[in-house]
Amino acid sequence: MVNCPLCDAVIDVDEDELDEGDSLICEECGANLSVSGVSPLELTSEKESDDDDDDDFDEDDDFEEEDDEEEEDDDEDEDY
Repeated sequence: MVNCPLCDAVIDVDEDELDEGDSLICEECGANLSVSGVSPLELTSEKESDDDDDDDFDEDDDFEEEDDEEEEDDDEDEDY
């Protein structure tokens, strides 16, 4: 047995039949969970992993915008 990482409810699953990447739903809080490890069995909230991906994406966007601004500054300097 394993506990939900969000609400700590006991999730009754057959651990031998789970593989890394499998999805589960917590019956107590309704959270979408993903198997992140099988020995020992570890679950993570799919919302947490989505948030992590979003953070990385936002950082890349900010970086690209800064590059564009620098290029515009360079273009303005060449005109004079």
